[in-house]
Amino acid sequence: MNEYESRRLDKIKANQALLAGLDIKPVDFKRTRNADIKPPAAKRRKVFDQSVPSRTSARIAAVPGKPSYNDEPSIKPISLPLSASRKTKANKNDLASRHANQTEPLVPVQDVETIKAGWTAWKPIGKAPTRDPSTKEFHFPDYPDFTPNKSPAEMLREGCFGGSYYRSLRSAKLGIVIKDDWRELPTKWTEGLDVARYLTSPTYDADVNKYKVPCGQSIEEWEAAGWISHSHDVRGWFQWYTRFYLGRRCKDDERQVSRWRKCVGPRGRWRSMLLKRYCLAGVREVFDDGAEEDAVEVSPVMHQTCHHWGFEVRQEHLDGLWAGG
Repeated sequence: MNEYESRRLDKIKANQALLAGLDIKPVDFKRTRNADIKPPAAKRRKVFDQSVPSRTSARIAAVPGKPSYNDEPSIKPISLPLSASRKTKANKNDLASRHANQTEPLVPVQDVETIKAGWTAWKPIGKAPTRDPSTKEFHFPDYPDFTPNKSPAEMLREGCFGGSYYRSLRSAKLGIVIKDDWRELPTKWTEGLDVARYLTSPTYDADVNKYKVPCGQSIEEWEAAGWISHSHDVRGWFQWYTRFYLGRRCKDDERQVSRWRKCVGPRGRWRSMLLKRYCLAGVREVFDDGAEEDAVEVSPVMHQTCHHWGFEVRQEHLDGLWAGG
């Protein structure tokens, strides 16, 4: 041990002897500091009440109230129908709840017969749409911004809604069961079609769909969310489209066309998201489902969702996408 170490040890012993004589206990600074500091209170997220407007306006207050349809469906593409069960396992609680909903007695609303009569009392007043031979888009003279490229008949024959769109429907809002309304469709739309599998199946079968995947929400969910105008179309969007295509015009047209634009119109979110998937996958040609087993499959769920809204991606859409970078 060198001289420096010897002096250091001597000083340490001297200091310890001094502390012992003064009866001073060493302080654990680290422990004391942590004990004095209290953990910060957990921050709570501010919840803003959206039901009460922050500002009022005489102009807004003067506008007559409108029925609330919440404008758009949920963006979640996969949601099991409530009454049209799928061929998958479900837990006991779900099955019990579903069974209870189907056995509860229905109480018809007071004016239900008048509402039902309105579903078939209309006469066609809109002109038949024309179809662009190159883009396959339909053009309605009185609604130029509504340009689906799939007709209702094509959608049914190619497969949509798991084959259960026209199944028996228990309407909680009207308090009745709706069935057999598929018969109002033109005969040529359903000629040769397996109605029990493609239209009225009580079980949602994804294999019926064009892209072989489940997607969308049930009519019961649409009804509960306020997206259905019962006085016009008790089954919602597609039923509206069939009647609009055949020439019916009603007060719900503007809302339904607006929903179509927001979903699959030129700037619609589902259409934009699907085209983005093509871009990310580097696919420059439209994927034809089932053409090749090893072909790149670009989001079948999004394809089926767009198909339900009367739109499918065509080659000109991809050409325009890639040409624009």
